[in-house]
Amino acid sequence: MSTNGNGNGHAHTHGNDYTVPTPRKDWIVNRKAEAARTGDTNMSQMHFARKGLVTEEMSYVAHREKLAPEFIRDEIAKGTMIIPANINHPELEPMCIGVGSLCKINANIGNSALSSNVDEELRKLHTAVHYGADTVMDLSTGGDIPMIREQIIRHSPVPIGTVPLYEALSRVKRVEDLNIDLYMEVLEEQAQQGVDYFTIHAGVLIQYVPMVSKRITGIVSRGGAILAQWMTANHKQNFLYENFDRITKLMAKYDVSYSLGDGLRPGSVADASDEAQFAELKTLGELTRQAWKDDVQVMIEGPGHVPMDKIKEQVDKEVELCDGAPFYVLGPLVTDIAPGYDHITSAIGAAMIGWHGAAMLCYVTPKEHLGLPNEKDVKDGIIAYKIAAHAADIARHRPGARDRDDAISHARYTFDWDKQFALSLDPDTARSMHDETLPDDYYKEAAFCSMCGPKFCSMNWSSKVDEYNEQVHGLKKADLTQIVTEQMALRG
Repeated sequence: MSTNGNGNGHAHTHGNDYTVPTPRKDWIVNRKAEAARTGDTNMSQMHFARKGLVTEEMSYVAHREKLAPEFIRDEIAKGTMIIPANINHPELEPMCIGVGSLCKINANIGNSALSSNVDEELRKLHTAVHYGADTVMDLSTGGDIPMIREQIIRHSPVPIGTVPLYEALSRVKRVEDLNIDLYMEVLEEQAQQGVDYFTIHAGVLIQYVPMVSKRITGIVSRGGAILAQWMTANHKQNFLYENFDRITKLMAKYDVSYSLGDGLRPGSVADASDEAQFAELKTLGELTRQAWKDDVQVMIEGPGHVPMDKIKEQVDKEVELCDGAPFYVLGPLVTDIAPGYDHITSAIGAAMIGWHGAAMLCYVTPKEHLGLPNEKDVKDGIIAYKIAAHAADIARHRPGARDRDDAISHARYTFDWDKQFALSLDPDTARSMHDETLPDDYYKEAAFCSMCGPKFCSMNWSSKVDEYNEQVHGLKKADLTQIVTEQMALRG
């Protein structure tokens, strides 16, 4: 996998002959040495930001985002932005998640007890990163989970997230046998490997479980359902909630970020915005402030399945209850009727919620509700969500967000086909679709495509109007564009 940015040139080679750059290697060595010298074991980016320091990761992110390093530092100090960057993940190219930056996307990979293997998961990782995933979650639930995760982390230039509860459950015979000591053992092992963020469902409380009885689809989060079963079987409060401070201190030591899981997220549009969802969200806000006391970074997970008219409310509630911690949402799907096409039903909601202020969008693949995604499903999900995130950035007027759109539009108007392909999200697909009907190289310079042909191409005719305006009125196209822009500004 290629790397981007301004890290150093260290690299190491793994048994499968991949050479993986390690841009953070020297930064991490120096930081660990400083911690040993001072005795301060809190390695989190928030901890350094609150001391007024700009870390190498912050500078790297600032360069990528075209923002001031001090702005990145201040956002992290406030908790409205995170840089998930475990000190044991030297292969990472640091990135940020926060509403003050570009909208990000996450891709879920990982095997199940019934399907997939490590080579397949590495192919999925490569596909996800190649097509633009900003982070990847390994949700493996079967086979040699630690080995699969180790391979994914060692080959990943993007942050890796996990749900540690899955591995903890794989080590016991029954759900009710789960306990905090086993869970902490799993957390420590994953943190030592280099996992950058943990989804932890600490907000699913025993008093909220009866609220889901009114729902059509009950509890659809795997983590939420596991913990609900544990609580009702043991008649005890959620052990993750009860031991939250203990978990937080471990995460500070490795700079693992919280992704506070929405275990009671709605699994159908009928269940959106109900009392169970918002009760849990209020608790997640309380836990966020608790984690911030120890300078641990936090983002909040969100739904799910939400009709379009309730999407803005989801963001407003999260900002209100969680003090603006970055909102990381799954979709949301805006209708439930399209299994096989839920990358589309969810991308509609993702674009909207990104526009309203979500910081990261978790992709949904065409296989959602149907089976384990394969490599093609991963690609289809990534492309759908890159479109959604990009559309959100344009609507949020992020600096430079529209530059690529303007460039491809200019190439389209001037019939520069090769440039159009190069600027597209998926150049190979764009080129192959064009070439299905006009394969000869001659048509790469033609002023038409097979949709309209040479006689009915609107842009071809429009270019002739441009020539008339220049000859008769002395107006070049750039001048016309400026006039129209000024007129629109005057109209308000």
